[in-house]
Amino acid sequence: MPEMLQRLTQALLDAARKAGAESADAMALDGSATSIDIRGGALEQAERSEAVEIGLRVLIAGRQACVSASDTSLATIAALAERAVAMAREAPEDPTAGLADPSQIARTWDLAGLELADPAEEPSAAALERDARAAESAAMAAKGITQVQASAGYSARRVYLAASNGFSGHYARTSRSVSAVAFTGSGTGMERDFAGEGRVFQADLPDAGGIGALAAERALARAGAVKPKTGHFPVLFDERIAASLVGHLLSAVNGTSIARGASWLLDALGSQVLPKGMSILEDPLRPRISGSRPFDGEGLPTARRMIVRDGVLMGWTLDLATGRKLGMASTANAARGTSSPPSPATSNIDLAPGAYSRDDLIARMGTGLLVTSLIGSTINPTTGDYSRGASGFWVEGGEVTFPVNECTIAGNLRDMLRSMIAANDARPHLSTRVPSLLVEGLTLAGA
Repeated sequence: MPEMLQRLTQALLDAARKAGAESADAMALDGSATSIDIRGGALEQAERSEAVEIGLRVLIAGRQACVSASDTSLATIAALAERAVAMAREAPEDPTAGLADPSQIARTWDLAGLELADPAEEPSAAALERDARAAESAAMAAKGITQVQASAGYSARRVYLAASNGFSGHYARTSRSVSAVAFTGSGTGMERDFAGEGRVFQADLPDAGGIGALAAERALARAGAVKPKTGHFPVLFDERIAASLVGHLLSAVNGTSIARGASWLLDALGSQVLPKGMSILEDPLRPRISGSRPFDGEGLPTARRMIVRDGVLMGWTLDLATGRKLGMASTANAARGTSSPPSPATSNIDLAPGAYSRDDLIARMGTGLLVTSLIGSTINPTTGDYSRGASGFWVEGGEVTFPVNECTIAGNLRDMLRSMIAANDARPHLSTRVPSLLVEGLTLAGA
């Protein structure tokens, strides 16, 4: 148990009570991160950061305030609590703000079973540099690659949350990553693409050389890209970026948007939002996955839940406050940092895979656009109108023919989501697992 973090949260709660708070919750975090960047065969940057942060939320008569600091001295904690109480007394009243009832909070959880922290020794900076250099070397070995930026990193963090309602819990996270960006061509004809992998456990990380080689392969495939034709065509969102479509749906069913009345799915609860047979599951308890967590930011126990079942929207994503505003129970989706109150957010997401491979969907679309990269975003949060810059590959006669760039795809998310056809190529280790998605009839603006 991280005794230091526990002592800090208890000191914060004691100080809040002494300063006049009716109730409070406290967070203490500590962590470290190391990153190495390689460019042109030389070490471009090496960074190391270590920090301890504390945060306190106090509540008085339906008013709340949050404060945070990186100084953990008792004098700072006392001053922090006094400042928070003074701020809360001047804050606007919010009858939905408040801690969980003691009957709601998590009491036990299987932290060992979640495997959120790698017990292996932290890698040295030299080991990270070797990974970055291996990725760069493999990418540069491909003929036609002119430049590579490669990175490797490791981070570890511990979190402790405690509240005056009796909740007290902690967990730790680790992450090891390698990535590479490869360039081909020059001037206005330059193209680039990337590859990257991250894992909770270092032993699960793929070979760094393979990551660099994949970045080079993707960049070379983009050489000679041109603008596609303008018109209405099917668009296949590659698995690398398909999660963005599901992300727009998740934003629209977030309790904050619903409570404000600012969502294009405001009237959609219990109705068809995806094709029949397609479902979205949230599972915050998947082992060795970066988005997993044993409890949420308000100390409620997390659990699997269906957001969309057989195409039908089953519920909103709620924390305690948004649930109270809507007359519903929290879905244990509160997320928070040290300096802000809780707000709803999802964790691990699964879109049910389809019966087709990515190649099957390319053949099925006939003529259209395979999108592998998206830039910019214009999403109307109340109507669902969608417009994004895109690049990828033109498909003709069910086959990929040439790379394209500098185009815009547009449509309406309600129609797009209801017409989606899913492939079966989602990568199993990702926190958000969404396969390639074929969407019919989007407007494509190109040449």
